[in-house]
Amino acid sequence: MDTHQTSQRKKDHIDLAFLSQTLERDERFYYEPFLVPHPKQDSIPKTSFANKSLALPLWISSMTGGTELAGKINKNLAMACAEFGMGLGLGSCRIILKDKSYFNDFNVRPFMGDQPLFANLGIAQIEEMLEAGQVPAIKELVNSLQADGLIVHVNPLQEWLQPEGDHIRFAPIDTIKRLLDVLDCKIIVKEVGQGFGPRSFVELFKLPIEAIEFAAHGGTNFATLELYRQEEETKKQLDPLTHIGHAATEMLDFANKAIDELGPEALCKNIIISGGIQTYLDGYYLLKKAKTNAIYAQASAFLKHATGEYAELQAYCELQRKGLQTCYQYLQIKD
Repeated sequence: MDTHQTSQRKKDHIDLAFLSQTLERDERFYYEPFLVPHPKQDSIPKTSFANKSLALPLWISSMTGGTELAGKINKNLAMACAEFGMGLGLGSCRIILKDKSYFNDFNVRPFMGDQPLFANLGIAQIEEMLEAGQVPAIKELVNSLQADGLIVHVNPLQEWLQPEGDHIRFAPIDTIKRLLDVLDCKIIVKEVGQGFGPRSFVELFKLPIEAIEFAAHGGTNFATLELYRQEEETKKQLDPLTHIGHAATEMLDFANKAIDELGPEALCKNIIISGGIQTYLDGYYLLKKAKTNAIYAQASAFLKHATGEYAELQAYCELQRKGLQTCYQYLQIKD
């Protein structure tokens, strides 16, 4: 740094000092600056997931398809996964089953290399297809997308409040068990927008599924989204239901207790912590508290930066990586 740069930096410090007073403090961490140098590029430990390696412990949660921007969004997200070493869950692929013209909206494997990629169908569609003997169509969907497996999203409250919602006739846990018996691929199970309680965790951990995604209350609330599509009186009367659910921190406690309770009976070994995670600090904190292999996920934060040029999303991901490098180098969570 030359003399002019040093002088300008010092002037900046004077100008900005009064704007930089610390008003809030994150009390979840010990900050240990004396013990290590600045992070190296590889300071974030790699995470194993779906028999693959993630350079960042980050999952891009199920997004979109079948809309004008969907193809561009999914391509950008896939490119970011390839560059930064993340995994991707596609949005609901139901539309492909009905209309193959939308296939390219979801066909992102060519852009994301060998990073984990999962197709996605709702529990109501799985239930319907199992009853109709359409398991080959599910297999074809996963294979045609060159996906590593299938996400089954479980969204009873959303479907119940949706004017054109599907009726779920069987307990989702029973439908998932039936699917495991006939589908030979990795399966991730997630709720959509509300999270779920301790009894559900115990039953899910008993299944040989690849991962459980929280999709906790605090992120996009799809029950609320559906009510916004309805008349004002309907929204007013049914809105209290949208406040039902569990936050990611509470759900992690449920998960840890279930793991302790089940011991070797816990066949599922991975969790994806999502729902209301605002920053890499939130994600890092929850990962460090988990008692099993874990990654964290965001959806809307990535979507916000994926609708334009790839450079915007690339810059966002680079800042996430820098933030995580700082976390792994300097921060320890408090007990």
